[in-house]
Amino acid sequence: MKIQIDTLAYTNRLCWLPPEQKLLFASVLLIIAAFGHPFVQIVIALWMSIWIVIYAGISSKIYFKLIYVATFFWLTSLPALVINGIEVSHLNLVKDDSIIGLAFGNYYLYISHHGAVQGLTILTRALASLCCLYFIVLTIPFTALLQTLRRIGCPIIITELLLLMYRFIFVLLNTASELWVAQQARGGYCNFATGMRSLALLIGQLLKRTIENYRQVSLSLESRGFNGELRVWHPHRYHQSKRYTIEAIFGCALLIALEWGQNAGMVTRI
Repeated sequence: MKIQIDTLAYTNRLCWLPPEQKLLFASVLLIIAAFGHPFVQIVIALWMSIWIVIYAGISSKIYFKLIYVATFFWLTSLPALVINGIEVSHLNLVKDDSIIGLAFGNYYLYISHHGAVQGLTILTRALASLCCLYFIVLTIPFTALLQTLRRIGCPIIITELLLLMYRFIFVLLNTASELWVAQQARGGYCNFATGMRSLALLIGQLLKRTIENYRQVSLSLESRGFNGELRVWHPHRYHQSKRYTIEAIFGCALLIALEWGQNAGMVTRI
């Protein structure tokens, strides 16, 4: 089974760059995004999108679909941030914070200005961080990423667990796809009730087959003399790019300067 994200990591236009360089670049931007202001975070998201879509050659349709899926989870949490409630007798406490609201009996539900600002701040930070993570996922093959983590001193047990989890994602999706196609061929989702029963059977069979596959993997590793470390071969066909290095350093310095300017402006206003 072929996963499109994994394929893009091996075939993008930046695959020849050293993974250490790309990982360091994305990590620096991720740190800036975590502590930066919304304006800086928006700039990071746009800049990372340029690197992913234009420089790496990732299809904009695929990339924005990934962004849309992640943004959907933000939308599901937005009502909890924006909508607040208070007793009508305490309405004067939220007079400045309420944008619009309705009274229901003894309670007053309103859209909070502070909650809207907080939701927007979470959105910008999440988008900036997500773009940095997508840059890593879409431009660095997973095996190369694990080798890089090992070289910088990451514990072997962590990289081994990541490798096994990565493999079982393929197994899980492949098994689920086969079961779903078999159920579809037998009319397993012709109506809602039948679909729920088919879904329950699919989940049960998926768990059973995953456990069986895990046992087979354990037996195959023991039969081959597994000593606690999985070695993955990955070719070192990388070369540095002065242009991308200069652009990355200049861009990070500019973002830090923008963030410093934002902090200085806030101090001046105070």
